[in-house]
Amino acid sequence: MMKTAHLLVLWMISWSVVHAEDAPYFEIKAQPGDGIYSILRRYDLDTYTCNFDQFYKLNNLKRNARLLAGKSYQLPIQVYRFNGKTIRSSIGIDDWNLAIAIQTYNEVMLEKAMRPTSFKKDRELWVPHHILNCPEADKEPAKPVAVEVDNPEETGAKGKRHFDIFGSKYAYTPLESNKLAGKVFYVVSGHGGPDPGAMAKRGKSYLCEDEYAYDVALRLCRNLISHGATAYMINRDPDDGIRSDRYLNCDEDEVLWGNIKMSYGHKTRLFQRSDAINALYEKHKAQGVVEQTAIMIHVDSRSQSERTDVYFYHYPGNASGKKVADALHSTMKAKYAKYRKGGYFHGTVSGRDLHMLRETQPLSVYVELANIHNPGDQQRILIERNRQLLADWLFEGLSK
Repeated sequence: MMKTAHLLVLWMISWSVVHAEDAPYFEIKAQPGDGIYSILRRYDLDTYTCNFDQFYKLNNLKRNARLLAGKSYQLPIQVYRFNGKTIRSSIGIDDWNLAIAIQTYNEVMLEKAMRPTSFKKDRELWVPHHILNCPEADKEPAKPVAVEVDNPEETGAKGKRHFDIFGSKYAYTPLESNKLAGKVFYVVSGHGGPDPGAMAKRGKSYLCEDEYAYDVALRLCRNLISHGATAYMINRDPDDGIRSDRYLNCDEDEVLWGNIKMSYGHKTRLFQRSDAINALYEKHKAQGVVEQTAIMIHVDSRSQSERTDVYFYHYPGNASGKKVADALHSTMKAKYAKYRKGGYFHGTVSGRDLHMLRETQPLSVYVELANIHNPGDQQRILIERNRQLLADWLFEGLSK
């Protein structure tokens, strides 16, 4: 009888261990705009390299692979059956601190509304991969983004239609039409803060990519607002505004929406931008806004002899993003046919796996205005009238 009892206990322990090892992984369906980083960040998994490795392994994906909207993916979170007693006995561990960490994680997910009810009620205990396998965080998280700030430029709802971000000369932005009413745009100029982007020297002056991209971006944002759109300048300089100079002074005082200081870390700085956009996107999505678009404006760096026309990127395989890029491209092509001697235009549209296309939830498109090293291309950004035309033509393409 005693031998039978021992065998029964051993069988129960063995069954418990096997049961724990067989705990299924939590599944979610990817939403439009979701990327691996954004999904893991949503579930507080993004500061652990092992969570990324496990996600790739579980879903048989290559690193930085594109996620398909509507497809189910396994997260590095195992779902155990809570026995109603203790976390340790439920998953077969003895460590009290690990159990507390698991309990805290489940409570945080409940507070964030990522799970519908407490594990004590539905008996589903979430155990993230990192707690049992790599408890020390080894990836730097992006700083939080403030969504609400004083006097945002997104609308003219206060009636004065005065937007300081454009500078004193252009702050007043009259409403010319309401053809873009109900649409939201996120305008991002490349680099900024500690990173000037591509640089070139012309005579005794230095050209910094971030300054010229920012000036065109400001002009585009003003165009959008003047036609009823809700528009955000994600990169922000407190004192530059729209400028008329040929040579724009290089500085490092740009911040991000919400007055967030830009990180010195390249990857963290990118996530600060995509997080800012995604937070605003969720806010407007909850308000019922359907059409939201992000446009990233850059100046390229190639060999001095290589002349380029304006060209565009969309995320590979994203038909909607390609449609916007095509509309911008066709507008530029028509304008060059009309105004350029010879009428030729060699700008292109192509797919490219870039962070700001992959990790932002709105429809996104990426623009390269010129090759900053080519003397001919430099005229496209040095002359104020040309910068305004670039903004006008981008606006026209986005309005189609």
